[in-house]
Amino acid sequence: MKDLRLIRCLLMAVALASCGHAVAQQSRPTPPENVGPPAPPEDTSPPVPAEDKGAEPPPISSPTAPSTAPEVKHVAPAALPPLLNPNDPKVAARELFARKVEPAHLSPRVIGGYADGCLAGAVALPIDGPTWQVMRLSRNRNWGHPSLIRFLERYAPKAAQAAHWPGVLIGDLSQPRGGPALSGHASHQVGLDVDVWLTPMKDYLSREERETFWAANFVASDGKEVDRKLWTAGQAALIRQAALDPDVERIFINAAIKKELCQKAGSDRSWLHKVRPWYRHQDHLHIRLRCPPGNPECKPQPSPPSEEGCGKELDFWFTESVLHPKPPSGPARQLTMANLPAECRKVLNAQ
Repeated sequence: MKDLRLIRCLLMAVALASCGHAVAQQSRPTPPENVGPPAPPEDTSPPVPAEDKGAEPPPISSPTAPSTAPEVKHVAPAALPPLLNPNDPKVAARELFARKVEPAHLSPRVIGGYADGCLAGAVALPIDGPTWQVMRLSRNRNWGHPSLIRFLERYAPKAAQAAHWPGVLIGDLSQPRGGPALSGHASHQVGLDVDVWLTPMKDYLSREERETFWAANFVASDGKEVDRKLWTAGQAALIRQAALDPDVERIFINAAIKKELCQKAGSDRSWLHKVRPWYRHQDHLHIRLRCPPGNPECKPQPSPPSEEGCGKELDFWFTESVLHPKPPSGPARQLTMANLPAECRKVLNAQ
């Protein structure tokens, strides 16, 4: 009898373990607009969304955890140690691109897609402008295609004026040669993406302060509304001003903020369709430009739907599975050079 009970217990344990494994392998919720690159056929993990600020979207901690929190203890880009075998095809592309501290001295070109590409001939946004300051300088991610730099130079003064702020705080653009980054983004790879903080620029910040200053979280703790103690018309004006620019294709923002914009937009709603809800993005807006003319190697996204996006499609983002996601089943997929356009190897090796 004791042996029979033991056998039953063992069978139950195996069944529970198998069930648990099956649950762990379940895909996360699929948003209405999946903007991430598909996983390769041999990879059974869910596709990695292009806009998530953490390593594995959706976040497994608080859905309103800050995405621009301080990460480093130094104030200048730090040289990384050389790789033992950089020509190993299994080396993650992010390890290779992160070790390039200068741009490729080639004609400006966008190569590939926002989440699987690179950038030739990048231009640096000055870290200080009349109406902007670049944050997290140690990351060395203030590089972009010339069209992005021109956009920011015209956007910053207009946004500051519209929001009645002294200026705006600029987060990440791209690395000097684009490509995957060691932390923070799955996109921002081709010099056409930029993060703009929802926290206004006030006083001049030193290099040290730009590493430790926190961006405010403008979403309430339940993830369903904006934080009424922090949200003002200035944040709405900042987002609207970006959406009005014809070069901007879409803007990613937290769903609670999109909901607020829908409720308060009034009669001028023509710009709302560009504002797309996405995971996190509760302390900054992520602006994405369309592929610039004369860049045939740039892989475009489908244009956002023409509808304003304030109806039932917004409900997805307030479901329990999105607000309180389950832990992912395994590590995030890492791109190798084989996953990027062949021309990115030339960009990587250029002087």
